[in-house]
Amino acid sequence: MRVQAVMAGLVSAVVGYASSFTVVLAGLRAVGATPGQAASGLLALCCGVGAAAIFLGLRYRMPISIAWSTPGAALLMATGPVPGGFPAAVGAFIVCAGLLVLAGLSPWPARAIAAIPRPIAAAMLAGVILSLCTAPVRAVVDVPMLAVPVVLTWAVLQRYQRRWAVPCALAVAVVAIAVQGNGGGLSGAALRPAVELTAPALSLPAVVSIAIPLFLVTMAAQNVPGMAVMATYGYLPPLRPVLVTTGLASAVAAPFGGHAVNLAAITAALTAGPDTHPDPGRRWIATVALGAGQLALGLGAGLAMALVLLSPPVLVTAVAGLALLSALGSSLAGAVTEPEGREAAVVTFVVTASGMTILSIGAAFWGLVAGGLTALLLHRRSPSEPPVEQPAPAVPADQRT
Repeated sequence: MRVQAVMAGLVSAVVGYASSFTVVLAGLRAVGATPGQAASGLLALCCGVGAAAIFLGLRYRMPISIAWSTPGAALLMATGPVPGGFPAAVGAFIVCAGLLVLAGLSPWPARAIAAIPRPIAAAMLAGVILSLCTAPVRAVVDVPMLAVPVVLTWAVLQRYQRRWAVPCALAVAVVAIAVQGNGGGLSGAALRPAVELTAPALSLPAVVSIAIPLFLVTMAAQNVPGMAVMATYGYLPPLRPVLVTTGLASAVAAPFGGHAVNLAAITAALTAGPDTHPDPGRRWIATVALGAGQLALGLGAGLAMALVLLSPPVLVTAVAGLALLSALGSSLAGAVTEPEGREAAVVTFVVTASGMTILSIGAAFWGLVAGGLTALLLHRRSPSEPPVEQPAPAVPADQRT
């Protein structure tokens, strides 16, 4: 049975890595990282995820799955370059890590996050990843010989083996790139771990455009759902120590290019479920195995970066978009399901999806501002219940025409 738990953890590590490492690399590159810095960031994230997962699993004897912030990486892709370049982005990563630690040490940041209406938070995430989720369509048009097999593989496995849909689509993309032979193939890829230290720089636009939205997205789209998934299987891990641990791991990873480490929302179901181990008290073994698997996968960060450089950019984004389609669907559903607050959520989504930049501050922040102001305006303008129309006064019979 222990072997079963170990295998579940290793599968979770592979699925989590293969389904979203392209999003991480593309996000880091979008905010100014060089190929070496992006590979270093991926390695740092793998080490942070692995160390935090092993520590929390051993400390609390619970299957507390840890991951990097995939929605946060998507946010980086949507934000793009900021004043100060990648050093400013690294400074924003450190600020975000500090906010995560603060959220664990004090209850008020978590309460502030909880105060953000869920439709607005979901709409912001949906607006961030919308452009990425349209990338598979663009790839089919621009590079059909490469993209069509990838999309078909994903579609078929969505029907029969959903958890392997994105990893297998990625494998097909790798084969297509190797067959194409662009740039000499993968033979020249660097196999040794790439470690590059970037001196952070504090920049107000980067803090507002990256740090604050990254913290909000990581809390709302990763940590909160991660706790919900754990509760579904009967586990109630201590949130505040988890936030401190992941915040410290993020702080250590940031100077090497890592953006954020947090609770896993999707792979948590792979390690906490009954298929991992019949005994709920032994499923923490899967989390430790997940951590060890992530540490091993981090050694291939250079190869992963080489793969991304050799493929057409639209194909890399297409694989990332396929990985984020389910997140887009759940975010849209969370944004518009409840009639109350729907208008504010739509405003948040539209502003965020526009990709606009004002005062060097990205659209995710302005989407939150616009959605919050809309919610306040509509709340003050009308009561919670729609007004009841009063019947028109009766017209005397002698005045009727």
